[in-house]
Amino acid sequence: MKDQHKTLTPKLRFPEFGDGWLERPLGTVATEFQAKSTIQDEYEVLTSARIGLMKQVDYYGEGRITERDNVGFNIIPADYLTYRSRTDDGRFYFNHNTLGITGIISVYYPVFHSVDGSNGFLATLLNRFSASIGTHSVGTSQRVLPISKLLRIRLPIPSPAEQRKIAACLTSLDELLAAEGRKLEALRAHKKGLMQQLFPRKGESHPRLRFPEFRDAPEWEEKEIGDICEILNGRRIPISSSDRRPGPYPYYGASGIVDFVDNFIFDERLLLVGEDGAKWGAFEKTAFIAEGKYWVNNHAHVLRCVKVNDTLLENYLTMADVGPFITGNAPPKLTLAKLKSIPVPVPESEDEQQQIAACLSSLDALIAAQSRKLDGLQAHKKGLMQQLFPSPEGD
Repeated sequence: MKDQHKTLTPKLRFPEFGDGWLERPLGTVATEFQAKSTIQDEYEVLTSARIGLMKQVDYYGEGRITERDNVGFNIIPADYLTYRSRTDDGRFYFNHNTLGITGIISVYYPVFHSVDGSNGFLATLLNRFSASIGTHSVGTSQRVLPISKLLRIRLPIPSPAEQRKIAACLTSLDELLAAEGRKLEALRAHKKGLMQQLFPRKGESHPRLRFPEFRDAPEWEEKEIGDICEILNGRRIPISSSDRRPGPYPYYGASGIVDFVDNFIFDERLLLVGEDGAKWGAFEKTAFIAEGKYWVNNHAHVLRCVKVNDTLLENYLTMADVGPFITGNAPPKLTLAKLKSIPVPVPESEDEQQQIAACLSSLDALIAAQSRKLDGLQAHKKGLMQQLFPSPEGD
């Protein structure tokens, strides 16, 4: 970046801005902030923990550093920028709240801010160019980017008015993403709560919530998996990663698809349950349904549900804590014998099983649609950022 008058132009511009972005030192639009040192406990304290900025409570647990600990930390005003100079992660952070950075973990966090208040824009710009900025780090065993050197790096920067317009556009997208993320979490929480109502609690034979037409139906009966499912483990065939040939067919392991291969061994809808290398706690996706043509290795049990609706069983095993049935610790394992002995509450009526399954499946469809919507918005933001900012490669 030697050309003092070099300009770069993003592919997408707001119509009122026509000039290119002038490449100039960051120090012409940003200045170092001298954080005020204090000893108080009313601020959120941040530590590094090797992953960037992190709340003190997340690093130290529930105990907080207080004035009695005689620990000093630097106060950083809201909406200022920080970065971790002694790391290669290349991340810049735009904090929305007043923060404090403790000196307990010996990592230097330079703080700086835009001279015209466009900190949100600068954070996006710096992260967009983080790879090229990282090449300016110095040192061998531990790379460091001093703030004095950072402020001398030349970057393409538009007028303050265009900075604010871009920042406002991205902020509105962030707010939309946050709102859609909350909707997704609300749907997941709703399904979780509904599952706990639609299945009987431990020691009970009636669910707390039952469809009206089944309120007078017989009590649910507890049955072991070995009595309601056929086990097809004998048909599993593991393939080492070096022997797998790429193809269109999913290759399933303990927790889902791990690869795609050129052949299949199953061609029917079956229920898979993690045998080893899985998670078996409540709501940890212990079980999942596989459909179509696919391959399964020896890390997942393969079940054909014959006396129970497969979606009903999938959701029950997902909701239940299967931990008490796990044996060993190197690695822990859900053996076939233990799997067969897991008790499952099952309503007598196939219609009731189907109605519960359909209700939960409809919620799964809503969750999947919301997740796709959120992914689409995130992809849109990423693409928009690539259009609104010049390419770091200059193309």
